[in-house]
Amino acid sequence: MALIFLATVAVPAGATVAAPGGRLDTLPQGQYRCALPGDAAGAAWIPLEDRNFTIGNGSTYRTHQGSGTYLLTGTQVTFTRGPMKGLKFERTGSGTLRWIDDNGEPGRVRCVRSGFAR
Repeated sequence: MALIFLATVAVPAGATVAAPGGRLDTLPQGQYRCALPGDAAGAAWIPLEDRNFTIGNGSTYRTHQGSGTYLLTGTQVTFTRGPMKGLKFERTGSGTLRWIDDNGEPGRVRCVRSGFAR
């Protein structure tokens, strides 16, 4: 009983406890365009039209294949439902994401917010 009392006293009223992995948040709404970096001999970016998505209200997104949800904790974005389920990104700026591969390593794909949702 004393432990329960201490647990309730230890966190002041109105304080927020961080979720595992960081603070819960949402991405800025709008269209995100994804691309691979190019090289000096050609285009600066190689667009990946099939990876583009639009962030909507309440942790939702949509692609040309359908819609789903995502979870943003700290800088980690995980798509939890829908056509992008299982994909992970690191938030590297207010409107910039970098793909994280299956081994947890940063990939080459970047997705950048390019405009408002339509």
